[in-house]
Amino acid sequence: MTDHTGRAGLEKDELYAVARTFEEARHEIVGSYTTNSLPDLVTASLHLAALTGLVKDLSDEVLFRVTDNDPGLDFGPVIAEYTSASAPAGRAVTNYTEAFEQLGFLRQYAEAPASADLRDARQAAFDVVQDRLDLTVDSLQEAFVALRHAADRIDGTPPRVLAALSRSARPANSIYRVPAGLPATEPIRLAYMPVSRHAR
Repeated sequence: MTDHTGRAGLEKDELYAVARTFEEARHEIVGSYTTNSLPDLVTASLHLAALTGLVKDLSDEVLFRVTDNDPGLDFGPVIAEYTSASAPAGRAVTNYTEAFEQLGFLRQYAEAPASADLRDARQAAFDVVQDRLDLTVDSLQEAFVALRHAADRIDGTPPRVLAALSRSARPANSIYRVPAGLPATEPIRLAYMPVSRHAR
């Protein structure tokens, strides 16, 4: 039988590590603008690349675990946390992309002759960038906190102990399955499958 000793600890460590990447990205973006200034397009390009990389990292973490067929491990709780974090990560990318577009506008018209209309357009673009950067930072914080809390909750109760627990006492956030041949809970469903309306 495969030795799963410490696997829960490894999963916790990985969740913490991924959470740190969100916090690092948030810190970089927070330091790139103030109420009176915006990041330049070089900095913004690097930020956007980093944000899209975070989304890819989440999908890679899920893919790695979804394709792991080890019968002694249940990655369901971990997968759920990574897929949940993809929502605020996606919002961060969306908001930063909208800020990026406006930064491009500001650069394009940086040397244009002054006019009242252009002044208003620049101010509007500046305000949009500020707002979208704030939303990006908020989304990164949301993902960071969620992943940290998820890591805190991962349960490392050994399989033999799980088997001795009653169904109601068995932790739902354990990555270990009850060993074969021992009392088990109901089968784990991978996805919701609605009952056919023609079933009798």
